[in-house]
Amino acid sequence: MKNILIIPILLLLQIELFGASHTVKMLNQGAGGVMIFEPAVLKINVGDSVTFESTDAAHNSASLPGMIPSNAVPWNGQLSRDITVTFTESGVYAYQCTPHSMMAMVGVIAVGNAGTNLEAVKNASADKKSAFVMEQGRLDGYLDSL
Repeated sequence: MKNILIIPILLLLQIELFGASHTVKMLNQGAGGVMIFEPAVLKINVGDSVTFESTDAAHNSASLPGMIPSNAVPWNGQLSRDITVTFTESGVYAYQCTPHSMMAMVGVIAVGNAGTNLEAVKNASADKKSAFVMEQGRLDGYLDSL
């Protein structure tokens, strides 16, 4: 009888110890337009991981300097390669596809309490979006949805 009670408790502890896994596709075209991450806005918990899946070739995922929490580890994936990132700090993370950043191929992940650095990311986004040749409001829309 004791073993029957211990098993569900161990399963719950395992869920707490290991974060959830999420997938973001890197696409030439998706529901939100061209040169897009799907989903473009993701809300997750601290400890969760995200795999950026190279669904279409010639894309990567790279964190944007000044647009992630101050203690967070930046990432820079290779072209046409999946990359998995585990998020250990609460806050907002903005990222891009480096070769398609001019086309506003960006995304946002809110980890835990997004308010931690949301205003700082919004302020930093002004410089980033000035380089967009299309979809200038995309990043603002993503940030406003948090």
